[in-house]
Amino acid sequence: MAVPDAPKGSTADWLTDRILRGMIGVLLRLPYERRVPLMGAALRRTIGPLAGYRKRAETNLKLIYPDMTPDERRSIADGCCDNFGRTLIENYSWKEFGARLTDTRPTGDGVDALAEAAAAGKTVLFVTGHFGNHEAPRHVLTAMGYDIGGLYRPMQNAYFNAHYAKTMTAWGGPVFQQGRRGTMGFARHLKSGGMGTLLFDVSAQGEQIDFLGQPAWTATSAADMALRLDAVVIPYFGIRQPDGLSFDIRIDAPIPHDDPVKMMQAMTARLEAQVKQNPEQWFWVHRRWKARNL
Repeated sequence: MAVPDAPKGSTADWLTDRILRGMIGVLLRLPYERRVPLMGAALRRTIGPLAGYRKRAETNLKLIYPDMTPDERRSIADGCCDNFGRTLIENYSWKEFGARLTDTRPTGDGVDALAEAAAAGKTVLFVTGHFGNHEAPRHVLTAMGYDIGGLYRPMQNAYFNAHYAKTMTAWGGPVFQQGRRGTMGFARHLKSGGMGTLLFDVSAQGEQIDFLGQPAWTATSAADMALRLDAVVIPYFGIRQPDGLSFDIRIDAPIPHDDPVKMMQAMTARLEAQVKQNPEQWFWVHRRWKARNL
């Protein structure tokens, strides 16, 4: 059996991973209601500033909201780091996280459309972004009996990704790493009657599509796959509530089939609406507005 290649990265990546590993190990011993806010506080107060996450978030916020005061940008950046920390530990605590969502029911214009598509045996492709906790909708819908796989893009920090990726594959439908083999496996899962989810809000080779008023390189793969498989495209979001622990699971109306770029524009508009309502819940740490395509 082949031994997987050891992850590679910078010294800063390695140190960040060591700190996070140690903190996660300690926090997992605490009651769920304590560990989640503590991990949020750790990312907000310590890890976020030291790792450069807060600075990157503030840089992106300045691009999108040039008239916003520095204090306002700092507040949103701090909230972004807090949500990042909470999301991390929630996903490592997937059994307890799922149990807490047992009584949560999805709302929105797409709930009936999803039920109708499932009853008709149609392929369903969920699309979402790094907002709130993007795994919360999959937990809720899986508990309702839907078989939902996923296609994920590895984190830039390879050391951290090596163990974080396991949180996505430990439950629910099959999850595939982005790449030729992973995309083919994901497509086979959809063709076999399963459902799948894609996160589309990262910089990738594709088309420039306005996101929050600035052009951002966006892959059209979600739309391309939906058209090829005749899939129903449904945006969904796990919106963190004021208590910091519970979620509103929002299922939007399906995106009509159209030209791939127009479909991606429609998906982006749905995500924009959520970000504008709760800006601190989007992952401003991403280098979303790169100057050139990769």
